[in-house]
Amino acid sequence: MPPTPTTSPISPSRILDAQSIRQKIVRIAFEILEDNYDEKEIVIAGICRSDEGYALAERITAELRRIGSLDIHLTSINLDKKHPTSKPIEMGVTPELVDGKVVVIVDDVANTGRTLLYAVKPLLDMAPKKIRVAVLVDRRHKAYPVSPDYVGTSLSTTLHEHIDVNLSGDQPGVFLS
Repeated sequence: MPPTPTTSPISPSRILDAQSIRQKIVRIAFEILEDNYDEKEIVIAGICRSDEGYALAERITAELRRIGSLDIHLTSINLDKKHPTSKPIEMGVTPELVDGKVVVIVDDVANTGRTLLYAVKPLLDMAPKKIRVAVLVDRRHKAYPVSPDYVGTSLSTTLHEHIDVNLSGDQPGVFLS
């Protein structure tokens, strides 16, 4: 009698390695500078300080400071990604700092657009000059009218697939599982 087949979990596929991520960050930083060449300062707002969105914002900020002469203000937008209406969205910046300035919201992955849309909400009361969105991965499964302005890579995935971004640790990369 033949052996019974066993099911094993599918191991994630690496989409981007550390070097590819670095190249994407450099390109995003140059695009932000080109799009804002006439600005003296901008605000980079990473989503969720304990998440990869904020880590990506830190890296983009470092790159912007390395290649440009803009005054960059790094801040965070803290919200519950799964239940964004369950508690108030916290901004790490005052309205005075945002008033009349360009704000770039940064997250690791844009999926349905819900998180990014809720991240914009508190900024609307602060009167920024313009709001842009930067993501490392755009999945193109939009349920909300949000389209990133600066994208590291776009992936066509199924709704059942998952993207994991790891910017630190032993194995930095972007993984599809």
